Amino acid sequence: MGIPWAPPFWAPLPWHPLGTLWPGTPCMGTPRHPLSAHALSGSPPFLGQLSWVSLGCPLASPAQLAPPVWLCALTPPAWSCLPPCPTARAPEKELNLTLPAPLPLRAEAAWLQFQLGISRDGLYPRSSAAVSRLLRDLRDLPTVSADYSQDEKALLGACDCSQVVKPSGVHLKLVLRFQDFGKAMFKPMRQKREEETPEDFFYFVDFQRHNAEIAAFHLDRILDFRRVPPTVGRLINVTKEILEVTKNEVLQSVFFVSPASNVCFFAKCPYMCKTEYAVCGSPHLLEGSLSAFLPSLNLAPRLSIPNPWIRSYSFEGKEEWEVNPHYCNTVKEIYPYSNSNRLLNIVDMAIFDFLIGNMDRHHYEMFTKFGDDGFLLHLDNARGFGRHSHDELSILAPLSQCCVIKRSTWLRLQLLAEPEYRLSEVMRESLLQDPLAPVLTEPHLLALDRRLQLVLGAVGKCIDTFGEATVVANDTAQPRSPAVHRAKLDT
Repeated sequence: MGIPWAPPFWAPLPWHPLGTLWPGTPCMGTPRHPLSAHALSGSPPFLGQLSWVSLGCPLASPAQLAPPVWLCALTPPAWSCLPPCPTARAPEKELNLTLPAPLPLRAEAAWLQFQLGISRDGLYPRSSAAVSRLLRDLRDLPTVSADYSQDEKALLGACDCSQVVKPSGVHLKLVLRFQDFGKAMFKPMRQKREEETPEDFFYFVDFQRHNAEIAAFHLDRILDFRRVPPTVGRLINVTKEILEVTKNEVLQSVFFVSPASNVCFFAKCPYMCKTEYAVCGSPHLLEGSLSAFLPSLNLAPRLSIPNPWIRSYSFEGKEEWEVNPHYCNTVKEIYPYSNSNRLLNIVDMAIFDFLIGNMDRHHYEMFTKFGDDGFLLHLDNARGFGRHSHDELSILAPLSQCCVIKRSTWLRLQLLAEPEYRLSEVMRESLLQDPLAPVLTEPHLLALDRRLQLVLGAVGKCIDTFGEATVVANDTAQPRSPAVHRAKLDT
């Protein structure tokens, strides 16, 4: 009996979740990179068991496919009869190779179930078995390919590596693919947990921290926003899980062995051309965060919109909101902030960013399918949790200047200030589920409680000035106890 299936909210029919796939070429013999000899003793040889990989050949129209083939491709649970790319060269014919049977794409794949579960209310339901399975898969599944992200590929060659490259480009990130066709964004460890961002650092040259991405996902879930993609920590073997599976020659070329016999790699461009900015394993294992991919932009278009409270990304000058306390009045006259929930969602985002200490929210994204009232995606949180000793109140400007907040958010924050549901305690226990626990140091956890009180104080000041009926906006979401994150409360 087939698995019950329906196309996702973002899918025009007929639809296929992977787009264009065709049989790839297995890697024959030994790995191509000389560092393969540096592999751990006793490790199995690299077999390159890639079956179907995306090669970027566009599928112009489903009508180009014979109906039986297309229907077969849409038949769960095993989508294993996908059409070949009609314009691509078939290397297996030239080399007279026999390819292994294609690995079937199964409808119950956790990454696919996660994407199918995206709704107007958030990226996933409050109780989502798919997210739990997805986190487990991101942690455990073998990688089958590694590559630079599309953003970095687009900018390759845009900088001159013979010139001095700013050390702010510490956000090296890679796209890893897994056996179940899922993808994740890998951000390696660049800063130790106990280190604080130096006071003299500008927010736009701050480090990007893998543990901040992990902690941001947990906090977003505790706040019941559910707007951060599932993220988990993982120890990656940079030799076996990146170098030996990548086909990108540029990525292969930036691997080297350090004087301490650790395997390292760095970004060629546009961020860093210097080995002193490399990330290194110990000797092969490297901590990092893995964030699940959202549906392709071709399938689920998203808008990237400048944050009205964007900061000045220069060493001098300030934005209007930084000098005009009545700036919100101007924002509320501009569509869509004038007649939708967008402003309330901006305030939610500001509260989230204040709690994690993220000053780098220059844009936000949202799915076009849900219209003006759709939720805002809380992406790219790696510059959070940099300084536990400092609370940047300017991040709360949307709340303090507009004096509005959703009732569900306000009640949730009040609940997390109660002794039995203290935010730091809930976060501590939630983060214990991550393989890289402890994810945050104790000072960062305690900073959450302190900042939460500052948020509640800002709301209280607004209520004292304008009244609760004006400040607290009713919304349909009902906040629930965060006890789901606290196992001991259920015992």
